[in-house]
Amino acid sequence: MTLADALSTPPATDDAPRIEADANGGTFSGIKSTKPITDWSNIFAEFDLDPDVFEVVEDTVRMSKWQQSKRLENGDRDIIWLYSYRGSFRRRSDRLDLPALHAAARQRKPRPFKPADSDRVTVVVLSDVQAGKVGSRGGTPELIERMADTRHALTAHLRVRKPSRLVLAEAGDLFEGFESGGNPMFTNDLSLTEQMDLASTELYEFVQLMQRHGPVEVMAVPSNHTAWRNGKQNLGRPGDDLGLGVHRQVAKLAAASRLNARWNFPRAYDESMALDVGGAVLGLVHGNQFSPGRAAEWWSKQQHGGQPVGAADVLITGHYHHLSVMPTGRNPHTGRAKWWLQAPTLDNGSDWYRNVQGDDSSPGLLVFDVTSDGFDLQSLTVL
Repeated sequence: MTLADALSTPPATDDAPRIEADANGGTFSGIKSTKPITDWSNIFAEFDLDPDVFEVVEDTVRMSKWQQSKRLENGDRDIIWLYSYRGSFRRRSDRLDLPALHAAARQRKPRPFKPADSDRVTVVVLSDVQAGKVGSRGGTPELIERMADTRHALTAHLRVRKPSRLVLAEAGDLFEGFESGGNPMFTNDLSLTEQMDLASTELYEFVQLMQRHGPVEVMAVPSNHTAWRNGKQNLGRPGDDLGLGVHRQVAKLAAASRLNARWNFPRAYDESMALDVGGAVLGLVHGNQFSPGRAAEWWSKQQHGGQPVGAADVLITGHYHHLSVMPTGRNPHTGRAKWWLQAPTLDNGSDWYRNVQGDDSSPGLLVFDVTSDGFDLQSLTVL
């Protein structure tokens, strides 16, 4: 076959124009024109897709062209070129459809979990979600998928644990913010209001899931990423934290929805809090109050000064993004050891820290039980 024959032979494909799409993008084929296509807006519009939301992935586009004879009005014949296109398209990274992403995440299959004992208070530590952050583990779509997978795992865990009560300890940095300091290398993919909207949605999803397995006590503390700031300067009281503001709005929605959940906040000028769950007193603080590895020293001073976490048997912290479990001190009344639990993160990665320190942490949800004998070390797991 000569080159002229090849050019005059239509490609052996399905001639019907077709687009296959989901919330994140899709493929197209059989898109024909008499001129080369450089603007895809009209093509998206013809298939009821918003050209402001989707974009063509340029390096996937393949074009076929061939000649076709056309009779003119005077009876003569003319040769015209025809073009056919196929390729892929995707949702624009700057236009995320949060409801569609949540709907897709809910369709993800749950992961199995091993059975364990019942008659216990199960504590779930939600730490450093940093909604809106972009890192090496992705952006908002990946975070929503990760959170959905984590809730599936938590559902399986609670079904076999059968707790009598539950605690959701939110250890801070619920969303990323823009004035938290540090040395971020990447940009956020959500505005501040969108970050707060996503954070409230995820928080509500966790409370709604957990209260199906028993009454829920929610603990919330202020943190550096969600602080009310002007640049690096904190404004107002610790209780004016924007993350706590998200909690208060979710608490109103939970009450209106008659969820079996109750919120516990620090006092307006406090950054930490404690909650007695029967077998142990839980203390919660974000962790930006002390240097790395200095939690036990900070905690001992809080005990000496009669601060909220001074009476705690278990101190839960976030901020440092990695799992750490350490016994430190002893309760003089029960004789049982006190424990410091540093929670892992659920964020998209702290790459600036990895590039500086050469260290990274895997995402996860810290879960443990409290029984009448206190903190159950054997129950501790990361989902």
